[in-house]
Amino acid sequence: MVEVLQLMENETVAIIGPQSSVVAHISSQVATEFQVPLVSFSATDPTLSALQFPFFVRAAQSDLFQMTAIAEIVEFYKWKEVIAIYVDDDYGWNGIATLGDKLAERRCKITYKVGISPDSVDNRAQVMDQLVKVALMESRVMILHVNPKLGTLVFSVAKYLQMMGNGYVWIATDWLTSLLDSVVPLPFEKMESMQGVISLRQHTAESDKKRAFLSRWNKLTGGSLGLNTYGLYAYDSVWMVAHAIDKFFSQGGVVTHSNDSKLHFSESGDLHLEAMTIFDGGNRLLNNILESDFVGLTGAIKFDLDRSLIHPAYDIINVIGTGSRRVGYWSNYSGLSIDAPEILYSKPPNRSHANQKLYEVIWPGNTIEKPRGWVFPNNGKLLKIGVPLRVSYKEFVSKIKGTENFQGFCIDVFTAAVNLLPYAVPHEFIAFGDGHHNPNYTDLVYGITTGKFDAVVGDIAIVTSRTRLVDFTLPYTASGLVVVAPFKKRNTGAWAFLHPFSPAMWMVTASFFFFIGIVVWILEHRTNDEFRGPPKRQCITILWFSFSTLFFAHKENTISTLGRLVLIIWLFVVLIVNSSYTASLTSILTVQQLYFPITGIETLREGDEPIGFQVGSFAERYLREELNISKSRLIPLGSPEEYAKALELGPDKEGGVAAIVDELLYVESFLSRQCSFRVVGQEFTKSGWGFAFPRDSPLAVDLSTAILQLSENGDLQRIHDKWLVKSACTMENAELESDRLQLKSFWGLFLICGIVCFIALAIYCFQIIRQLYHTEPEEPDLSSNSGSHSNRLRRIISLLDEKKESSKRGSKRRKVEKSSENDKNNDHLGVDP
Repeated sequence: MVEVLQLMENETVAIIGPQSSVVAHISSQVATEFQVPLVSFSATDPTLSALQFPFFVRAAQSDLFQMTAIAEIVEFYKWKEVIAIYVDDDYGWNGIATLGDKLAERRCKITYKVGISPDSVDNRAQVMDQLVKVALMESRVMILHVNPKLGTLVFSVAKYLQMMGNGYVWIATDWLTSLLDSVVPLPFEKMESMQGVISLRQHTAESDKKRAFLSRWNKLTGGSLGLNTYGLYAYDSVWMVAHAIDKFFSQGGVVTHSNDSKLHFSESGDLHLEAMTIFDGGNRLLNNILESDFVGLTGAIKFDLDRSLIHPAYDIINVIGTGSRRVGYWSNYSGLSIDAPEILYSKPPNRSHANQKLYEVIWPGNTIEKPRGWVFPNNGKLLKIGVPLRVSYKEFVSKIKGTENFQGFCIDVFTAAVNLLPYAVPHEFIAFGDGHHNPNYTDLVYGITTGKFDAVVGDIAIVTSRTRLVDFTLPYTASGLVVVAPFKKRNTGAWAFLHPFSPAMWMVTASFFFFIGIVVWILEHRTNDEFRGPPKRQCITILWFSFSTLFFAHKENTISTLGRLVLIIWLFVVLIVNSSYTASLTSILTVQQLYFPITGIETLREGDEPIGFQVGSFAERYLREELNISKSRLIPLGSPEEYAKALELGPDKEGGVAAIVDELLYVESFLSRQCSFRVVGQEFTKSGWGFAFPRDSPLAVDLSTAILQLSENGDLQRIHDKWLVKSACTMENAELESDRLQLKSFWGLFLICGIVCFIALAIYCFQIIRQLYHTEPEEPDLSSNSGSHSNRLRRIISLLDEKKESSKRGSKRRKVEKSSENDKNNDHLGVDP
């Protein structure tokens, strides 16, 4: 700071430098006080802003863009957690703070920060102590943001601790490329310690001007000193100030200074405060610098509204062998790319995931396989896994008595998935619950966010409210909410034979019988003697013919072609109707008919009956918050026995419910033991069970892949069958259950048949009695009263046994008698017949 103040004694109009971001903070305060533009070609600290330091001008790229590039590289390789190692000063703090913000925007994070003092360059032991702690962490992605001297020491110690081998990722900021470009060649032991490292270099466009300058530089230095990008920016910074001063004088500017009234003069010290003055033309010169627009060694020199150089971009470098190779670019315009930024500027910006590309990287350990980026921490700690301590449905998860272990369907799935992982997962199960009631599963999941558990395993439903807290694996089984309700067997009744057809069907069928009889009579009347005769006889023939076709028992022959056509079509219709009626009636009489007072969730929602739910389940929250069902209607139930008791009591008794809402897997287990209840309606939510982990946990991703493998190779189904397929009563068998046919289903038919028989017998008896009276003698013998009753009885028996001539034979007989009588009359009159 003293050196900067001493500069102010010489009527300074501009400052180029400093090279350190730490010094730049102090220098910028002085420059602002005396209104002297300060142009820095290497102070990349993102907190050096124009708002705080109006006279500070950055002639290089801010670390804001470098940290954005690193964050996008981390996202590109799908790593979620990194460890930040930084120099413990303003440069390191502010750079890592910016990196944390950029990672958070991409749902990544810094899990551990290691600040190394700048004075540790000569203290290898201190650096080793810090890296030993890093080696015990879970993440294997290291971000190294230090100065060149400290950086080479960190790599040397990491090499010694075997932290530069397989599984590790090292990303260094642009200090490493500056070192590689400046010291040519770098000593072998230093290059050997940083094999596979990724670093960034501020991108400078290739041009003839740049190549010519580098050629002059090599001649000047004899090739002993390389030139990094900061050297190129330094060269452009000098020209930037020169152009601005030239423009200042062209505008008629005059270099004048005035005293600073804020300074209090003192005779003590080496500073001559009275000589420090404010540059009167500072604002004009600053504006000229910000208006710079020329092409330098680094490319276009022009500032945007934020006082940053336009087109920020970086080369992505992979250290390999005795040198390095470029694996891609990053630009604020299009993100990661294998094409140079100058090519992309001529195209529309495209930051889609498919457009983000890099060449193949050779990672530490000399491998091209992308490191996973994390391991289980080698600190002796086990993964704490919360498990619900259930008191019901223990086939899903239950604690083994006398041990701390658990068993069940969910535990077996988790164990099988972990066994498929390419690494060990040391863990311990921790019971959650009091053992008397099922625990609240939302509270169990919340334990992950508080650090009580590292994961949760069990019958955990994946619902929206829980996904806001944690990450779930892919569901290992499907399960949604369903409604369970009691049912009643519907009796077929005495009039079951009427049920196959609706009233309208009965009316239409009967009408067509009459209609077809009339049509056939019309078509056959003129040509067919069987359809002729007295009107009464023809009406009877019409009715008999039409209804006898129901049983294909008609005896009347059809002669006309039209009549036969109508009859064929009608017989086909009768066949279909008769078959349908028979099938429907058979189903009604033989298949069990069930009646459900509750038909689904909508019936429950619209009614006011009490509804049961399982203690600890998310069903209660769903019913209250999603379906707006009053809490007073919800009855908590803790076991299948309580389910059955509540359903049997019904909604009209205390403690009873009209139905129960629960997850499908629990319901299937319940119904395998209880055949008096059924699932009604459809499954009205679609979800599944999964294992819960902290947000962005890589273990959740790997376990999801393992669960897919279990599903594909059939192991998941075998585990399901082992624990859940043990039902003595299944829904399918219950639905197909049949009853023996009882008299109650047919007494209506027998009643109709009996009534018809009784009426026919009554008419017949009336006719016999009537005939008896008409055939008795007009003058009975009074002396034979004692035998009159026996004679009458014999007469009745005789009439019953007597054969009655048919109407045709009677008609012929009457015709013969009439013809004989006419012959007698003719003989009497002497007439010749």
